[in-house]
Amino acid sequence: MIDGGLNIHHLYFLLAGAAWTVCLSLIAFVGGGLAGAIVALCRISPARPLRWLTIGYIQLVQGTPLLVVLFVCYFGLSILGLSLPGLVAASIAMIIYVSAYLGEIWRGCIESVPRTQWEAAECLALSRTQRMHRVILPQAVRIATPPTVGFMVQIVKNTSLASIVGFVELVRAGQLINNSVFQPFQIYVLVAVLYFAMCYPLSRWSRRLEARLHFGARPAAQD
Repeated sequence: MIDGGLNIHHLYFLLAGAAWTVCLSLIAFVGGGLAGAIVALCRISPARPLRWLTIGYIQLVQGTPLLVVLFVCYFGLSILGLSLPGLVAASIAMIIYVSAYLGEIWRGCIESVPRTQWEAAECLALSRTQRMHRVILPQAVRIATPPTVGFMVQIVKNTSLASIVGFVELVRAGQLINNSVFQPFQIYVLVAVLYFAMCYPLSRWSRRLEARLHFGARPAAQD
């Protein structure tokens, strides 16, 4: 027994909720990452209408609480006759959220590549696609890796909002257990511990990558 009414079955239920949290996080990161790459490339496109449209999308998503996006995907679509399961609605909302933020992060990383690299690629008579693929993007990926890994922590924590639409991730699992045993302190301490166990390794990995890549980017010392 785990103090009072809590038992091993409740712990298993929390672990199952944590597994669904990881699942939703992976869906959000992969789907949002693919959409975010498109957003980043559109954001730096030479076509002005496409840039304006992308800027509008980013500002709309970043200016809207994720909770509202979840409500729109779950309740709003049901009004139109499209009833989605909690996992699907939460996945769509998270992908929209992640795509806007990762797209802007990656856009900044692409534009942070020194202008001399852009100019050198132009001097080689490479097309815009070749410049991006062979010169700019490999350097931008190096710059973007630490903040991208760090943003994964935010993705994991923001999945907790999916409990609002009935999706049984870690927080929702804790709520259901608390409704039966009425021990909120013990339950949410366990929830916090599980979130920490998922997020802390990502935070450490992000800091280590940042330190390693920053060290590798430093110029060699002069004699």
